[in-house]
Amino acid sequence: MKNITHLKPETIGLALALGISSNAFAEQQVSFSDPLVTTMGRTQTLDNGAVLAGYPGVTFTTEFTGKSVKLNAHSSSDRTYIEAIVDNQPAQIFKLSTAATDYNINIPDRKKHVLTVINRAESWHGLVTFNYLNTDGTFAKAPPLPTRKMLVLGDSVTCASSIDRTPNIKPDTDAANPRLSYGMLIAKGLNAQVQLVCMGGHGLVRTWDGFTDRLNLDEYYPLTYPAMQNKVQWNQANYQPELIISAIGTNDFSQGIPDHDLYVNTYIKFVLQLLADHKNAQIVLTEGAILNGDKKAALTAYILETVKRVADKRVHYIASNNYPGEPIDAHPTKEEHAKMAQDFISPLKKLMKW
Repeated sequence: MKNITHLKPETIGLALALGISSNAFAEQQVSFSDPLVTTMGRTQTLDNGAVLAGYPGVTFTTEFTGKSVKLNAHSSSDRTYIEAIVDNQPAQIFKLSTAATDYNINIPDRKKHVLTVINRAESWHGLVTFNYLNTDGTFAKAPPLPTRKMLVLGDSVTCASSIDRTPNIKPDTDAANPRLSYGMLIAKGLNAQVQLVCMGGHGLVRTWDGFTDRLNLDEYYPLTYPAMQNKVQWNQANYQPELIISAIGTNDFSQGIPDHDLYVNTYIKFVLQLLADHKNAQIVLTEGAILNGDKKAALTAYILETVKRVADKRVHYIASNNYPGEPIDAHPTKEEHAKMAQDFISPLKKLMKW
């Protein structure tokens, strides 16, 4: 954290002669890794104090008092969006440049406010570097995050693809909104913090178009953000969830029903890894909202066999209801994500005794 001024020394000197404190001209700047900024989600801290994020839903929170506040960020592509929320006001959405840029955030008055900044982007939209926050007032640490912790694993549905789309119009990357995803809504309903670890188009054993040599769930779960090169390992000890939801399989079944033994054996190995990494977590396996018919029946059978063969009292199955989205886009709508969350909140409360 540091205070900076943009005025000439003689201007500040005149102000002091008139009895005006130099603090009146000071701006406080904090990096996104500063202790005054609370982080929820997986990030990599860079040498200059900036943080790099690639999973959607990574959230930063702080308090501030001042007449103006801005954030500085950039992305590895020009298809990336983030949002800023002051208190409970509507989100202010910013399309990021590939160059570090200041984005001014509208605030209602000079009173104390809570500022929340959320990464809306999936990794394939672009990796986001959150550089710093700046105000003409002061920053203070926001209230702590909930003590309960969740981890939600999945694909584009978990990543909240297309939630903010206009009906019957093919969406682009600006339609992603993890804040209204089923995973973050479940966490809100259970008073828990959450990490979304997800990758659109990818599955447990293959991608939607049948590739097996790209990152699948067991390969991006260990990463701070999904990347084929320059992989940054996430330290699982840094975040120990009590509840893990794995909603994977839609993309595996896109090209037809995958091989039984390959799928089940891969899932068993992955669940055993989750059990080893998170020794106090309850693990829930589910199908996700898109599959239906014979494909869903096959995936359900694979999941039930996985649970049976793992044979651990911490591993459970909860069925997903089907939500068809729209003919132009099969991803669940905003309203369907809300229903998906409600489907899970009650059985999860019972399971977790929360």
